[in-house]
Amino acid sequence: MKTIEKIKAPIAEEMKLFETKFYQSMKSNVPLLDRITHYIVRRKGKQMRPMFVFLTAKLTGEFQERSYRAAALIELIHTATLVHDDVVDDSDMRRGFFSLNALWKNKIAVLVGDYLLSKTLILSTENEDFDLLKVVSVAIKEMSEGELLQIEKARKLDITEEVYFEIIRQKTATLIAACCEAGARSVGASDEVAKKMHRFGNLVGIAFQIKDDLFDYTSSDLIGKPVGIDIKEQKMTLPLIHVLNKVSKKDRDWLINSVKKHNKNKKRVQQVIQFVKDNGGIEYTQATMRQYSAEALAILDEFPDSEYKDSLITMVNYVMEREK
Repeated sequence: MKTIEKIKAPIAEEMKLFETKFYQSMKSNVPLLDRITHYIVRRKGKQMRPMFVFLTAKLTGEFQERSYRAAALIELIHTATLVHDDVVDDSDMRRGFFSLNALWKNKIAVLVGDYLLSKTLILSTENEDFDLLKVVSVAIKEMSEGELLQIEKARKLDITEEVYFEIIRQKTATLIAACCEAGARSVGASDEVAKKMHRFGNLVGIAFQIKDDLFDYTSSDLIGKPVGIDIKEQKMTLPLIHVLNKVSKKDRDWLINSVKKHNKNKKRVQQVIQFVKDNGGIEYTQATMRQYSAEALAILDEFPDSEYKDSLITMVNYVMEREK
């Protein structure tokens, strides 16, 4: 059994029903919008975010209808941000499918993203899920801040580890943290437990992004992310930041110059990758990822054994061991 299927097993029925409910939450009277939302539903990925919502809901309380809404709110936000990201990045592909802006142009893609965000507000306010609305609103704010902070810092390439962790916490981890907190709150868990699950999601999200950084140095053609793509896009990742902060000024200047001015030169990018490997960037990054994962697993230790806890443990390990 594939790892994802194994994780999904205790919530397989809920995940199946969720697909229908999620599609319903996007429906519109405008035929163009309906065609586009149908296209969005068809190209779904691994659906890790609803899985986090349902597993934390079952871990912390009695599963209910509100848990479906919590997952739908998260997926609406996630989908809206992906649609907007593709416009911002001028990207034509997403998960092996054409992006919305490639098929329907930027104007329509931006409006569809706005529509999905409005659906988030309507779904939560109509059902008076104000606690869930607060969780997802904070996530939207932080994701926007993280993106803008990264853009600001990318201009100078002066990112410290502290700033790097703030960027990935906001850009990536905040939505996984929102999944776990919303899952707990959807079943009426205490404030203390909900905050604990938020912390758990945060740690897993950071480990997830660190693993993504490692692909830039270790990946093959199999995963669809070519080696060195972050360097080509002038993204400062943890292996590079760590090495920049420990080498001589001469080597540091060469690295920064390579990323700033020679990031399209394949040979130079390969030299940067080799330099980072030779100076302990990979080992340091792997150790940091394991540290975050261990902290996440320690939080799960506080809960009684169950199939939902087992699935979440498998999820944390999958984040570290995945190949793409």
